[in-house]
Amino acid sequence: MAFMNNSKDRLYFRQLLSGRDFAQNDQIAQQMINFVYFIGDRETGETVIVDPAYDIQGLLQIIEADGMKCTGVLATHYHPDHVGGSMMGYNITGVKELLEHTSVPIHAQQNETQFIQKVTGIGQHEIITHEGSETISVGKIDIELIHTPGHTPGSQCFLVDNRLVAGDTLFLEGCGRTDLPGGDSAALYESLTQRLGKVPDDAILFPGHQYSHAPSASMGETRRENFVFMPKSEEQWLAMFGH
Repeated sequence: MAFMNNSKDRLYFRQLLSGRDFAQNDQIAQQMINFVYFIGDRETGETVIVDPAYDIQGLLQIIEADGMKCTGVLATHYHPDHVGGSMMGYNITGVKELLEHTSVPIHAQQNETQFIQKVTGIGQHEIITHEGSETISVGKIDIELIHTPGHTPGSQCFLVDNRLVAGDTLFLEGCGRTDLPGGDSAALYESLTQRLGKVPDDAILFPGHQYSHAPSASMGETRRENFVFMPKSEEQWLAMFGH
């Protein structure tokens, strides 16, 4: 079932799986098994949505049922299964449709914004751009934005209360592909080993897809078990990826 942290905590944190917790009748959502996250402040009632796609109305209804209100979007990267747009001849609803319901900012890394605009059709003025690691606040809840290029040039992860929402940068098993437009294997190696190196082992990894049996795991366990951490140098890493 969908994960939600203790309702007595000020932090509001939910993990929902597409095709199960929302968009239940959407075959693409069922196949892609994307995770969507809500991160908010229960005292102020504000929440942001990480990667809203497939069923915008359903997601907003869940937030409303929890007594919360969407005040923004955090985009991990521009791929349509995360922000909406055309994919495999199928149109996925996403941030464009969300903005038709409520006027909220879309937070993205500077070098991802042009791709988000192209894929979704939203305007540049609707995107708040960030560079590198920055911190935004939802109510009194601080969320660190960590730029992790590799899967795409502007991929980013979000660190909040020792939880790492990693999009397609890192899964419990494997990591994001680098053979798609904008992918960069060397950049992803640097992101995983250096930019995410500061994330402690006891932090919990929450990925962008459920590509493993468990929906989350500690970073320590992931670093021990995930094959992407086996190479001890960039050369070994690139050799593993066929470069």
